[in-house]
Amino acid sequence: MEKKYRIDTQENRDFLSGIRDGLLSFGHRFPSPGGSSYYLGDDGTPWKEKNREAYVTCRMAHVYSIGSFLGHEGSGELVDAAVRGLAGELRDTENGGWYEGLTAEGGILPGKQCYAHAFVILAGTSAYLAGRDGAEKLLEEALKAYDKYYWNEAEGLSSDNWNTEFTVMDDYRGLNANMHSVEAFLAVADIAGKEEYRVRAGRIIDHVIGWAKDNHWRIPEHYTKDWEPDLEKNREKPDDPFKPYGATPGHGLEWGRLITQWALSTYKEDREGMAPYIDAAQALFHRAVEDAWNADGAPGVCYTTGWDGVPIVHERMHWTLAEAINTAAVLYRVTKKEEYADAYAEFMEYLDEKVLDHVNGSWFHQLDRNNKVSGTVWPGKCDIYHALQATLIPYYAPEASIALAVKNQMAE
Repeated sequence: MEKKYRIDTQENRDFLSGIRDGLLSFGHRFPSPGGSSYYLGDDGTPWKEKNREAYVTCRMAHVYSIGSFLGHEGSGELVDAAVRGLAGELRDTENGGWYEGLTAEGGILPGKQCYAHAFVILAGTSAYLAGRDGAEKLLEEALKAYDKYYWNEAEGLSSDNWNTEFTVMDDYRGLNANMHSVEAFLAVADIAGKEEYRVRAGRIIDHVIGWAKDNHWRIPEHYTKDWEPDLEKNREKPDDPFKPYGATPGHGLEWGRLITQWALSTYKEDREGMAPYIDAAQALFHRAVEDAWNADGAPGVCYTTGWDGVPIVHERMHWTLAEAINTAAVLYRVTKKEEYADAYAEFMEYLDEKVLDHVNGSWFHQLDRNNKVSGTVWPGKCDIYHALQATLIPYYAPEASIALAVKNQMAE
């Protein structure tokens, strides 16, 4: 296998650096006049006929905050545009919180998502770290809205969706929003010094580990309002982009990384205290890889499996590869086990050969079971969030949120 795929070689560092520069250049055209993010097409041209969603705008604020630390030209202005959109047209000044998004014509998408509000926190935190105007106020307002409407202190978990007016809460509960809440909470603790959010992240993680362990390390994604697993949710729509039926191996990988980050940042030098969490992260990684990687005769991480581990939706989403790369690297750093370095190299080779778009830039967001470009769930290349982080996380402090880790390392 080529040296450029092996972790800790200069060739691999250079490979990721080139990808990273390309991604940051690819995303430049995301801001609409009001600041909300256009959905980007195959070559980075905005698809202006699609909705402009809050979570995508947040992701762009986050990645270009990181870009500013890396010295990527124009990053600061792009962060400012996204913050302007989040403080302006995407914010509900009447009912509070943030709209799910806007239609192409500027109409409001109904409902208020926990998922999107978690990303507003992440965006505000990263932009605040980057010293951008308006970011501190955005973060304060995001935390206030989240704490009021989504966090349930008694349960140690977050709810999911409300109606637009915040008068009716949906009965659905889910782990996707809680997963990105953990990411946001860790960033708030790291960057704003609010350690209570790290504690919250740990409470969510303890629930997730328990549910996963009881289900052969295949994480139930969907729940009733009483937090009973709903294992049949969306059986009739197995490829739903946010609520697919069955297990989502890519989320098993992503949880593994976040659990490791939380354990390292919480227990620090207490190896005995963090050990059960590192063990859980490894179990999640191995289950996801065993079930979904190269599971149907071709490389790639299948989008979903049944509760028996057999793939159901064979499409390969780019974000699942990004999380496979990240978690393999982080577990290698923590455990020093060569099996994770070997897995990382496999994932890198697949990235180069199948997922990188060497013509138009960025990563193909969806491939079919034969690794041909597909668009049934994720047409185009809406943002660069997962892909950019996968070029950074392998080489930055695994105990820190990535924006802080990059800023700290660049300052050395």
